[in-house]
This record gives sequence, C-alpha cells and structure tokens, in this order.
Amino acid sequence: MNETRTLAVDLSASTYGMVRGTEYDIAILPWGATEPHNQHLPYLTDCILSHDVAVDAARLAWEQNGIRTMVLPPVMMGAQNPGQRDLQFCIHYRQRTQETILRDIVESVYHQGLRKLLIVNGHGGNSFKGFIRDLAVDYPDMFILSSEWFTVCPARDYFDQPGDHADELETSVMLHYHPELVRMDLAGNGDSHPFALPSLRQKTAWLPRHWNLVTEDTGIGNPHLATAEKGARFAQAVAERYAQLLTELKNVHSPQNLYEQ
Repeated sequence: MNETRTLAVDLSASTYGMVRGTEYDIAILPWGATEPHNQHLPYLTDCILSHDVAVDAARLAWEQNGIRTMVLPPVMMGAQNPGQRDLQFCIHYRQRTQETILRDIVESVYHQGLRKLLIVNGHGGNSFKGFIRDLAVDYPDMFILSSEWFTVCPARDYFDQPGDHADELETSVMLHYHPELVRMDLAGNGDSHPFALPSLRQKTAWLPRHWNLVTEDTGIGNPHLATAEKGARFAQAVAERYAQLLTELKNVHSPQNLYEQ
C-alpha cells in the first residue's frame, strides 16, 4: 500500500496503535455548536462540517507535501444568541467554559510536544481571538491559529444565494459529505428579518441578533438551492486552501519566520 495513504489524520477514527511513534507537525481542532439548523440539518452540523473539511485538508497536506496533521475530535460547545436558548435542545456554552476547554486542550498537546494548533471554527457565534492572546502569554513558543472554514473562500463564487445559517452553503456541503443526514422534506425557506435600524444594518455597531425575531425556522438563507455538486466544489477549494496553510506552517519555528525580512 502507498505509504502516503496510511498516515492517520482523524483522531475520531484512529487507534493508539495507528498514531504511536508518529511525530505530528500540527493539530487541527474543529469547533462547532449544538443548535438547530433550520429544520433539515443535524444539530451538530457545525461540528460535522468543520471536522470533515479539516480531515480533507489534512489528507491533502500529507499526500501532496508530507505534512503530518492530526484532526482532533470536534468540540460541540458553542455560544448562542438571545432567543436560541428558547429552541428545544439548543445549548449555550459561556465564554469561560469555552476558554477552559481550549486551555485544557492546548496544555495537553503542548505537554506532548506539539507547538502548532489550528482551530477550524464552524459556528459564527464563536470567537477565539481573546483566548488565543491570553494563551500566547503562557505559551509564547506555541502558534495557535483561528479560522472559519465557511469564509476561507468567497461563497458567492460557488453558490447562487448564500445566506447566513443552514443556507445553500451549509446544506450543499452537508449533502456532499453526509446526504443521509439531510432531511430536505422538512426544510423551511430560511426567510429572515433584518434589523429595522439602518445603522445596525450598516454595521455601525454590533449586538447579537434575537434569533426568535430574526427567523421562523432557525435558518437564514434558502436551502432549497443546495446541491451536493456545489458542496463538493466548495469543500474541495476550502480544503486546498487549508492544505496550503498547513504546508506553509511546516517550517515556522519562531515568530520571525512569520514576517518578511
């Protein structure tokens, strides 16, 4: 068997015997949430998609450039907007909970010798920048990066009417990876109500949207335009961009390596 296809890159499906003795270059941490996604996608959509895109990227980085990447199991603890907690089984996790989880993960992989961690976030309500700045104080020789997989490539280059939540984009990528989990017969239209205040629409300031007032089916954006083919094209493009990043990070060993001299 070709050695380039035998490296374990997905911890969710790996055994200790598969990874033992392998020195990995970087770990990827998919992060999502537990929340409804319109009426047709799984509660763990953000976890599933961030994980699957990360695994594709890790495989590409290994097969193309020999970069040894391990994708950790996805974290399902996401922060929710007002109104989302009213939705059945939608779980809100506080910032301090998320910070503690991230710190414990960083401490574990750092102790084991890893110095590079990429967060692949799938939930728009999550923000890691403040956590990463604090961790940089305690782990100055570790590189912790954050990204949102659904913004890596311009959505409008791949979709007709990309929305905001459980839309054409997310539904298409889920149809690509897991069509058996998509219930299009239950899908709402994803109609939404924007802010009435022009300044908020223009993003002069920000405040969390009250989800029960924004959408009737928890979705924002029409999922009925979704196809597995669109999802495959987008997921492949995103995975390739991540694989490039993983390759570039391979030889980064100090902050000086990050800047042009």
